Amino acid sequence: MRTFTFFQRFSKAFHGYNSHFKLVLLCTTVSGGGLLAYGEAVAQSEAAVVKEEKKKVVVLGTGWAGTSFLKNLDNPRYEVHVVSPRNYFAFTPLLPSVTCGTVEARSIVEPVRNFFRKKNVKVDFSEAECLKIDAANRKVYCRSSISNNSNEKDEFVVDYDFLIIAVGANVNTFNTPGVAENCHFLKEVEDAQKIRRTVIDCFERASLPSVSQEEKKRILHFAIVGGGPTGVEFAASLHDFVNEDLVKLYPGIKDLVRITLLEAGEHILSMFDKRITSFAEDKFRRDGIDVKTGSMVVKVSDKEISTKEMKNGGEITTIPYGMAVWSTGIGTRPFIKDFMAQIGQINRRAVATDEWLRVEGTNNVYALGDCATINQRKVMEDIAAIFKKADKDNSGTLTVKEFQEVLNDICERYPQVELYLKTRQMNDIADLLKEAKGDVEKESIELNIEELKTALSKVDSQMKFLPATAQVASQQGTYLAKCFNRMEECEKNPEGPIRFREEGRHRFKPFRYKHFGQFAPLGGEQAAAQLPGDWVSIGHSTQWLWYSVYASKQVSWRTRALVVTDWTRRFIFGRDSSQI
Repeated sequence: MRTFTFFQRFSKAFHGYNSHFKLVLLCTTVSGGGLLAYGEAVAQSEAAVVKEEKKKVVVLGTGWAGTSFLKNLDNPRYEVHVVSPRNYFAFTPLLPSVTCGTVEARSIVEPVRNFFRKKNVKVDFSEAECLKIDAANRKVYCRSSISNNSNEKDEFVVDYDFLIIAVGANVNTFNTPGVAENCHFLKEVEDAQKIRRTVIDCFERASLPSVSQEEKKRILHFAIVGGGPTGVEFAASLHDFVNEDLVKLYPGIKDLVRITLLEAGEHILSMFDKRITSFAEDKFRRDGIDVKTGSMVVKVSDKEISTKEMKNGGEITTIPYGMAVWSTGIGTRPFIKDFMAQIGQINRRAVATDEWLRVEGTNNVYALGDCATINQRKVMEDIAAIFKKADKDNSGTLTVKEFQEVLNDICERYPQVELYLKTRQMNDIADLLKEAKGDVEKESIELNIEELKTALSKVDSQMKFLPATAQVASQQGTYLAKCFNRMEECEKNPEGPIRFREEGRHRFKPFRYKHFGQFAPLGGEQAAAQLPGDWVSIGHSTQWLWYSVYASKQVSWRTRALVVTDWTRRFIFGRDSSQI
C-alpha cells in the first residue's frame, strides 16, 4: 500500500516536472536555433572580412626553398599562387644515385600538390616558367610549359602583394666553348636520367664488333669536370656501377673503362676538412679514378676536352672522352638578371637581400635559395648606434657590463662578432675590449667610441657568404614561412641598424643559418662526414649514417619508403642497367 502511494506521488510530480521540462526544452530549442543562426551569420561576416583582407602571395619555384615555404605556411590570411615549370619537388642530393640506377627517379620526387592538398591556406598551382618580373606594378609574366592545340604556349600575368623568388640557379659554364653543346649537367631529374641512358649507350656502342680498339677506349672514357661534392659523388657512384654491375654484363671491355675527375683547384672537396680531402684523393687513386687537380677546362668538342695544366706552366693538353659531365659553379637565370637591373642591382651573381630575406630596394619581394645572397650588415657601419644603445648612462664610455648586456642582440644582428670571438678563442667580450685598452683589469675597462672601433675593427673580416646548398635553402623557406605566419602581429618591415628588444613590441629576428654538417659518399660503401663541432667521420659506419640521414630527410613517407626499397633492391639484385 505504501509502495503504491509512493508511485502515485512520484507520477504526479513527474508529470508536473514534465510540463515544465517541455517548456524549458522549447525555449532552449528556439534560443539555441537563434544562437546557431547568429553564429553562422557572424562566421559568414568574418569569412567575408577575411576574404577581403587576404593578401596574394606568388611563389616562383618548387625546389628546396619554395617547397619548404609552402609546407610551413599555415596562415589562412594568404592566397598563394605557385608558378613553376615542374609540378614536383625533387630530392636533389640523391641525383648522383639516380644516374647509376641505385635509386629510381620516381622515388625521389613528390608532386607539389600533395603538400598543400590538406592545408588551411588556399593554394593554386600553374605549371609555367617565369618570363619577367615587373616590380613596379607587382606583376609576374609567365608562359605555360604545356603547348595548346595550336602547338603554342599560353602566356599569362599574375598579380601579387608579396613575391617569393625561389627559382634556384642555372649551371655556370663560365662561357667555356663547347660546354653547353657537349656536356651533361646534373641539376634536374631529367639530367640524371639522361646521364644514365648515356652511360649504357657508351657500353653498348663499345660492344659493337665494328668499333676499333682505340675508339672503344675513347667511348669508355668518362670525364667529370668539377671536384665539388656533386662531381665527387657522381664519380664514386659511376665507379661502383661499372665495377659492381656493368663488368659482369660487358666482360670483354671492362679493362678499357676510365674515369677522370678534373678540378681547377689544388684539391677536390676543398670546402671540407683537410682530412676528408686527403682521404678522398687517396681512395680515388686506389680505386683507379684519375684525379687531375690544377686542370682548368678551356674548351670542349664532341670528342675531346682541352685543359690548361696549371702545374705545367699553363700547358694545353687534350683528353679524348666518351661522356663528359659538367658539375662546377652556378649561374643566374636570364629573367633574374632583368629583375636585378630593374631594382638597381647590376654586376652581381645573385639577388642581394637583407637578413630578413627581403630583396634590397623592394618592400614586398623576397628571394631565397641559390638565386639569392644575404648582404650582412657590417659592424663598423653601425658602430655609433651600438655605442649609443650600450651607453645607458650617457657617460661617453662603455664598461664591460654595459656592453655585455647588449651582446646577444649584437651577435644576432652581426654573427661575425660571435664568429670572431670563437676564431680568436676568446671567452667573453671583455677579452676583446681588453685588446683595445691594453693590460688592464677587466672590471675597470672603459672604452670611448674610438677605442670601441679599434676593438671591433677586424670583426667584419669574419663575414662569410652562405653556400648554395639544399640545407641553406630549406632553412630559409622555413624561416620565411614562420615570418609570414606571424606577419599581422609583427612589424612588416624590421627597422633600425640593430634589433634590440623593446617592451610590448616584436621584430622579426634576422635569418641565421644553422649548419648541421655535410656528407661526401666516396664509393665502396664508404663516406665522409663533417659534422658540427669539427667532428670528422670517415668509413663504412659513416655510409650507414648517410643512409639513415638521407632516408629521414625525405619529404614524405611515400618517398622514404621508395628510397629505402631501392637501396634494399640494389643490395639484393644489383643496379638496373636498362636504358629505361
